[in-house]
Amino acid sequence: MNAAIGLNAYILVSLLLFVIGFIGVLLRKNTLVIYMCLELMLLASTLALVAFSRFNGTLDGSVFVFFILTIAAAEVAVGLAIIVALFRKRHTVQVEELTALKN
Repeated sequence: MNAAIGLNAYILVSLLLFVIGFIGVLLRKNTLVIYMCLELMLLASTLALVAFSRFNGTLDGSVFVFFILTIAAAEVAVGLAIIVALFRKRHTVQVEELTALKN
């Protein structure tokens, strides 16, 4: 029982992950959760790239995803450092209380 999963299934999962991330960015108030939702959106787009690459029989999308994930690792370090600095300065990570970047 070796059923092949088609391109539509991968694109549907990618779309579902992207929508979950997008809704999380719009509705959540915690900066850490918003950041995780942004990362979920990034990974959803990389899943679509890999699916299209596999469907076309090339490695172009997979190589591109490798570079995206390398950059994303550095982005995670910088993003978390910013969130930690905000927390140390303001003692909160709630978006409503971070309205002004001064002070």
